[in-house]
Amino acid sequence: MARPERWVAALPMYNVSTPLRDDWLLLIDRVGDLLSRARSPVRLAAVDPGEGPDALHAFWRRDDLLLSQTCGFPLVHGLASYVRLIGTPRFSVSGCHRQTYRSAIVVRAADGPTTIAACRGARAACNGPDSHSGMNALRHVVAPLAKHGRFFGDVLHTGSHLASLAAVGDGRADVAAIDCVTLAFAAEHHPSLVTGIHQIGVTRAVPGLPFIASRRARISLVRQVRAALRETLRDDADLRSRLHMDDVVRTTTAAYLPIASMARDAHRMGYGKLG
Repeated sequence: MARPERWVAALPMYNVSTPLRDDWLLLIDRVGDLLSRARSPVRLAAVDPGEGPDALHAFWRRDDLLLSQTCGFPLVHGLASYVRLIGTPRFSVSGCHRQTYRSAIVVRAADGPTTIAACRGARAACNGPDSHSGMNALRHVVAPLAKHGRFFGDVLHTGSHLASLAAVGDGRADVAAIDCVTLAFAAEHHPSLVTGIHQIGVTRAVPGLPFIASRRARISLVRQVRAALRETLRDDADLRSRLHMDDVVRTTTAAYLPIASMARDAHRMGYGKLG
């Protein structure tokens, strides 16, 4: 009998607390268990993708990757040719509708700007230049207000949405766009980060962060992974509730093209870089 194929998995995108890390690992474990009992069994091992954006981009391109989650911005800017889409999650939090999500534009409630227009000259916090939710979506909102390619007085790159929330809260920044799923998890797991934070707007709705596999994975195997994710969520109401994720639906790369069009819109208005 041939040995089962070996694949790797990591779900780092919403891993914002130890309990959530354990739940994402549990989801991988349940999916792996179902795949190991399939007619053509495979072995799925959870691994550490490494720290920082460079490590993640390299991990997403591994040819033995069977389950991970990425941001839509890198997907439409080069990653799509390396991966197959497993599906898009449906999260049940404020700001999500079916499989779409938005970013909340947040400020300090006590002394922050009261409108997006009033953020002119303010200091923005951004989790990273390759983030749709923290950079591209915010850039798209303020591009019509920019003058000579500028809107904000300064941009602080923080490395994560949680760090952006902290920067707004403690006054190192004035405004940030926060993925609504992360914001919901922050309110639950890090309530101090959202105390005193006020929402003044939202960004355009786009499909949520897709689950991906290597292009080397067979289409039939990718379907099995999607079915295993759905079965796990359906059969474990507690896990489904803790992850605030109701389902994973079939998707295509074309569904994510609005993210690229939002970037083009900003460039066309002369606002190619958040600033």
